[in-house]
Amino acid sequence: MPAQPVVITAHPYPDDYTICGFHAHTQWPCAWVSCPDAGAPPFVTAYRRAFSLDAAVTFRAHVSADQRYELFLDGARIGRGSERGDRANWFYESYDFELDAGAHVLVARTWSLDHAPWAQISVYPGFIFAPEGDAFIRLLGTGVAPWEAKRLDGYRFVSTAGSGTGAKVDIDGARFPWGFETGGGSGWRNAVTRQKGTNGFNLYASSPIHLMQPATLPPQVSTPHEGCVVRHVAQPAAFDAGAGPLDPRADLAGEHAAWTALLRGTALTVPARTARRVIIDCGDYVCAYPALIVTGGAGSVIRVRWAESLFAAPTTDGWKKDNRDDVDGKCFIGIGDTFRPDGGAHRAFDTLWWHAGRYIELTAQTAATPLVIEEFRVTETGYPYETESAFACDDKRFDRLLPLCVRTARMCAHETYMDCPYYEQLMYIGDTRIQALITHAVTRDARLPRKALRMFDSSRANPTRITTSNHPANSGQIIPTFSLLWLAMIHDYALWRGDEAFVRTLMPGARAVLDIFLDQRNEDGLLVSPHGWNYVDVAEGWRDGIPPGGTRGGISGVINWHLALALSCMSDLEAFTGGPELAARALRLRNELVSVMRAVFWDEGRGLFADDPARRAFSEHSQCLALLGGALDEETRGRVARGLASAPGLTRANIYFTHYLFEALHQAGGECEGVLFDRLARWFDLPGQGFRTTPESWGATRSDCHAWSAAPLYHCFATILGIRPASFGFATVSVRPALGPLNTATGTLVHPRGSISVSLAREGGGLQGRITLPAGVTGTLEANGARTPLAEGLNEVLS
Repeated sequence: MPAQPVVITAHPYPDDYTICGFHAHTQWPCAWVSCPDAGAPPFVTAYRRAFSLDAAVTFRAHVSADQRYELFLDGARIGRGSERGDRANWFYESYDFELDAGAHVLVARTWSLDHAPWAQISVYPGFIFAPEGDAFIRLLGTGVAPWEAKRLDGYRFVSTAGSGTGAKVDIDGARFPWGFETGGGSGWRNAVTRQKGTNGFNLYASSPIHLMQPATLPPQVSTPHEGCVVRHVAQPAAFDAGAGPLDPRADLAGEHAAWTALLRGTALTVPARTARRVIIDCGDYVCAYPALIVTGGAGSVIRVRWAESLFAAPTTDGWKKDNRDDVDGKCFIGIGDTFRPDGGAHRAFDTLWWHAGRYIELTAQTAATPLVIEEFRVTETGYPYETESAFACDDKRFDRLLPLCVRTARMCAHETYMDCPYYEQLMYIGDTRIQALITHAVTRDARLPRKALRMFDSSRANPTRITTSNHPANSGQIIPTFSLLWLAMIHDYALWRGDEAFVRTLMPGARAVLDIFLDQRNEDGLLVSPHGWNYVDVAEGWRDGIPPGGTRGGISGVINWHLALALSCMSDLEAFTGGPELAARALRLRNELVSVMRAVFWDEGRGLFADDPARRAFSEHSQCLALLGGALDEETRGRVARGLASAPGLTRANIYFTHYLFEALHQAGGECEGVLFDRLARWFDLPGQGFRTTPESWGATRSDCHAWSAAPLYHCFATILGIRPASFGFATVSVRPALGPLNTATGTLVHPRGSISVSLAREGGGLQGRITLPAGVTGTLEANGARTPLAEGLNEVLS
């Protein structure tokens, strides 16, 4: 390969006062450049640098763009970027080049949208290519070498209301500069030099400049998706006939074979003055770049739209979708792109950003000449997510459910975690904590969790000084409870991964967030519900997901329990990072808060904590957080656990907060095991309802792929098998199984020092089996009221 992406961990250029002085010591020798003809966004531009080499060479270069780029070498795409970040973390990719003597051309296609994806931040449009080595800087460096640029015509941008994925494209082939990727065509002008690249710092902190950091993640996968099938072919009444139901009587079954062959690589001809509407089932949920190669068909129009499922009615009102496998009688409502061939040969149409979903609607309408669709391909993209852990049991329902959870985790992992790939593509703290726990449980790769923690820390650069609810993003939305969960997420990382040096870098921000919340306590010591969207869960009766007392100025037991949990986590983290005084302070503050909460929210008659000071509202949420906060005496813990398992009238957790219910059930143990499996029943129903991923909420749901509902994948290991870190860095292990109705359960869980294997079976009223720990790791088995030490290596257990 003439160019290979590489991940680096340090800036490539010297940070030396003696070279540049104090005012410019972090500047790169190369600069950002922009296109003189681009105008204001939205636009797509190209940059080129043609050059010739007298001999074969190797060199490294660093590349970035605002908002994004595709990099081509001699007409072939070699990379995409920039990895999604923010102004203070503007990531650049690095490539190792190995080029032969002769003529070469580098081309970058970059885009900048006004209706950009919600997670896409911009400083100003531009591009930078920065090689290492003086000779290569002079030959190829932007701002030094004579790079050229031009605006790429033919793009029209179509806004997609309610979607966070950005504007879609409508490409006019008659105006498009075909062959731009080879550096050909006219209209190229000298690029305009802007600011220098930086080593992540600028002396003037408020300047509008990209503070650049090395990309932290490997390249996204690029894999052809196989298995698409044609479900419906029809002649639409008109190209924009709307979202009427698919009539099986109108299905042109005789044409299925030809369209299916197209999906397998065989060209298809759409005759002149013909329209076809084709519904394609990808067979699974995918995140992918679609692409077409066509010949002829001047004046024709092709539209490619995506949907997670078809709808029961021609509207998204009520999100009524019924069984996701069904298409007959249902309506396709989707988003996508439009391509308008100019009649030329082998025209390759593609999109700027990937799409998501299970179903594709391809609509083609020809004019006076036939259209040959030579190729229609779907290339999957996403984080290179490898599942290394394994779970099995005698309940075969898990065999159908867990692939959905794995697929969901993968579809919601890209350059950041995402809440959902179809609608928002935002990395929310509440969602991400669960996603990171899944990552900890199934793979040794900790790069996405580390990046998430860093980005949330960076999000504090806003007027509230706490984290935003999601980041990177342009909105700066504030969900105070999520900010407190960020502290819990740091605690999770420390438990599962250790990495004290990294955790220590997050502690100043964590302390700042915690102190801001502590400053909002009233004279009684309770947290007053702060400004922002005090979201907790879409529970029945909670308007906008806000618990009783959660509106600004109120007093909410649920929100105060979030603060208690955060204080518990901070006490542990301070001790882990060598701050015993601060650890003691956090523990004291937690105990003081819980003491006040006991006086205000505890209902002795019910043996439960109320959500409000009047003790009128009670929820599973309060009981769960009270158990997880770690400050209850043994009697109170027992009463709360029993109430959580059986008390009537509790507001129930929806799909997101059921993760915390499962966490609390693990803490409670014993009689609560049955509740765990009772709640899993709704997940077991999903495969039969046609889902390929897990949804945003129960019942009528907007998103069919939402990572917070993939939590059962984590709980198979951490709750059913009961394998969890007992100390930071997973130095010791706790195994507290909850087999419930299962007779057997086995699993292998990744560990920093190898793997943990657990194989358990019911024997009479007890358990027997084997537990194998990595070398140097010890632990404890807790089962049937007994605690049994576990040594490194193989342990035969009988409990």
